[in-house]
Amino acid sequence: MIAVDFEKSWLEKFASCLYMVAGAEMRDEIMAGCEGLSDDAGREAIVEWTKKAMVRLEERVGENDRIEIMTGCSCQYPKADLEDVRLKYEETEDVDVVLDMLQNKFLSFLENDLNLDAELVSDIVERGWGLAGRREGRKIIATKIPKSAYILQYMKESDPVKKRAIYCHCPRIRDSFKSDVSISPAYCYCGAGYYKGIWEEILQRPVKVELLESVLKGDDVCKVAVHLP
Repeated sequence: MIAVDFEKSWLEKFASCLYMVAGAEMRDEIMAGCEGLSDDAGREAIVEWTKKAMVRLEERVGENDRIEIMTGCSCQYPKADLEDVRLKYEETEDVDVVLDMLQNKFLSFLENDLNLDAELVSDIVERGWGLAGRREGRKIIATKIPKSAYILQYMKESDPVKKRAIYCHCPRIRDSFKSDVSISPAYCYCGAGYYKGIWEEILQRPVKVELLESVLKGDDVCKVAVHLP
């Protein structure tokens, strides 16, 4: 299997989203300086470029367009693994049934893929973390779990700064904490796009997402509201 260069892949998505939403000129302005960045580049250079790119994005692009751009850059839950959920929603049009199916997938991931013990799984579920989230009227409140490799470390860590540093799934953000570099929370709409993609695939309709909490805003977790149509 050919290894994917995460940095190059993300930069390509970011450039494509910028072009589709804001046009070629704006894409070129915001992408300036990214030449040569890849998984092999120095982490400090990647973090510093990300900080500056987010500043340019916030200065030159309106909020709604920023959200559209950043959510389009997200890693996505495999659509093939959502097919049964999408078909069940087509059959029932029942969001609560969908939530139950997503929760079962999440529990299977914790128990069978991560091999977490029952006590830790129960703790994670009680916190409302994971794939499904919790329904509040016409909103789904979803909270990401910590990066899988660091879940045990996160649960044991008492220092709030260190907890945030190991929580995020994105290597750029984890590295930004190590370097004490402040990146705009606007970046976290990239992570919000993960849930946007899930619900748009299931419902086959556009949904809006809202960033409620973020490690870049000083919170211990990243929490997203998915506004159902």
